Order: sequence, then structure tokens, then C-alpha cells
Amino acid sequence: MGLMGFVEGGIASIVAGCSTHPLDLIKVRMQLQGEASAPNPAVQNLRPALAFPTSAGHAHHHVHLPPPPPPPRVGPVAVGVRIIQQEGIAALFSGVSATVLRQTLYSTTRMGLYDILKKKWTDPNTKNMPLTRKITAGLIAGGIGAAVGNPADVAMVRMQADGRLPLAQRRNYKSVVDAISQMAKNEGVTSLWRGSSLTVNRAMLVTASQLASYDQFKETILEKHWLKDGLGTHVTASFAAGFVAAVASNPVDVIKTRVMNMKVEPGMAPPYSGALDCALKTIRAEGPMSLYKGFIPTISRQGPFTIVLFVTLEQVRKLLKDF
Repeated sequence: MGLMGFVEGGIASIVAGCSTHPLDLIKVRMQLQGEASAPNPAVQNLRPALAFPTSAGHAHHHVHLPPPPPPPRVGPVAVGVRIIQQEGIAALFSGVSATVLRQTLYSTTRMGLYDILKKKWTDPNTKNMPLTRKITAGLIAGGIGAAVGNPADVAMVRMQADGRLPLAQRRNYKSVVDAISQMAKNEGVTSLWRGSSLTVNRAMLVTASQLASYDQFKETILEKHWLKDGLGTHVTASFAAGFVAAVASNPVDVIKTRVMNMKVEPGMAPPYSGALDCALKTIRAEGPMSLYKGFIPTISRQGPFTIVLFVTLEQVRKLLKDF
């Protein structure tokens, strides 16, 4: 029975991940807006330093230099149209092989573990599990799943972001296997777990908010007799869960995207020394609301992703219940 939770969760996650991949790609591109606009690594290294006005003497440089680099912020539709115009419609599925691997490793693990913990902690009399236990189960399952799937996550972010770089600087990974092998060879095996603390934190927030809130919303809808247990309930509960997950995870997601995507030149200091450094530099250079960059595509993706995930999961459970 425990193994079936992994199989069901894995199938549902791969279907949901692939069907909403273009929205995820647009989200990543939007999160990188305003960051490292100048292609020169030396300038990229200087950019965060320019964000810290330390004296009046430097003020002229800060006022004079920042305006040219940042491109105008554009919305998700404009980003999507620009990707199609500049890179072709197939570019919307850049890194989809990494998405499949990520969902196979990360989501299969988190969904399976959550299912095991849910069965273990559910009250046999009421058939319900307290919200605190749901959240705890989500935090545990998400953290373990993220640690397992981090290499695929790094590869996915890089493959999705590659098209925004100048031709000379593109990594041009052929597939997720090529991406992982090149990273291990050129940057060391540890690069596959770059930003892993952020991935784990984000996954814990997403899993706890997404799975726990879905179960909670579904239970509430059925207890209050607002809807019957069917497609309407599943769609309503999953969209609400997707919104909660998007609000909770977006700031960590922005930092994660930037840390994973940063280009470390040999012999040069990396643009960010870690997650906290990236968060501080991002806030100082672009303001606190920059942590909610890409929120519209995040919710636009989390909503459909969560709906497809749970509706598919319910259908897969029906199909596999006899096995």
C-alpha cells in the first residue's frame, strides 16, 4: 500500500509538471528580470556592490549607472510572446526533460511520503488528520523530496533560463543528463546541490501549504456540504491550495532561481555567496517587492498545476485501486 502512494503521486506529478511547464518557464524568466542584465561577468560581480550607497561620493555613480542596465519590467503574456518571437514556440518547453526527472525524483518522493504519514497519523475514528499534523507531514515529505530532486531542479532552472543569455554565454545543454554531467565535470559534483537549502525550504513550504491545505479545504467543503465529493470539490480545493502555496513559496523561489542560475567564472568571486546574501542584494538593488517577481505566472502556474495534480491523482487512484 505504501508503494502505491509513490506510483500514484509520481504519475500525477509528471502529468501536471509537463502540462504547466511553459508557465513555469515564464515564471523563471520573470524572476530573473532586473538581475545581471549586463552580460559581462565583471560587471555582474560589480552590480550588487553598486546597490549599496555607502557615501555621498559614490551617489553620483549609483544614480548614473543603474538606469541603463535594467530592462523595462514586462508581464507574463509579454514574456511568453517575446520567447516565441525570439526563440520559437518550442522554447516554451526548454528543460522539459529536467521537469520530468525533477517530478520523478522530487514529487514522487514527497507525495509518497506524505501519503504514508497521512495514513499513519489519521484518526481511525474520525478518518481525519489534524491540520498541524498535515503541515508537519508536508514539511517532512517536502524536505526529503527536495534533497533527492535538487540536481534535476538546478538543471531545469538553467535550461529554462538559457535563452535569455547572449549566444556566446549560453550553456546549450542538450538534455537534463547532459546538463547534470556538464555541471559535475565543469563545476564539481557539489554544484548539483547548489541552492539545496533554498530548494528544501521552498519544498517544505510548498508541500506543507499545498498538500495540507488541499486536504483541509476538501474536508471543510465536504463537512459543510457545500459540494459533493467529485470534480467540483477537487478543482475548488486544489485551486485554493495552489494560491496558498504560491503566496508562501514565491520569495524563496525567487532567491532559489537566482542562486541556481548564477554563473561562477573561474578565479572570480560568485555574484552571491549564499541565499541570505542573494536576498539582501536583491532587496537592496530592486526593493522588497522584488521577492514577489513572477508572482502572477507563479499563481497562474500553481493554480493549474495543483488542479491537474490532484484531479489526475484522484483519477489514477480510481484506476489503480484494484492493484
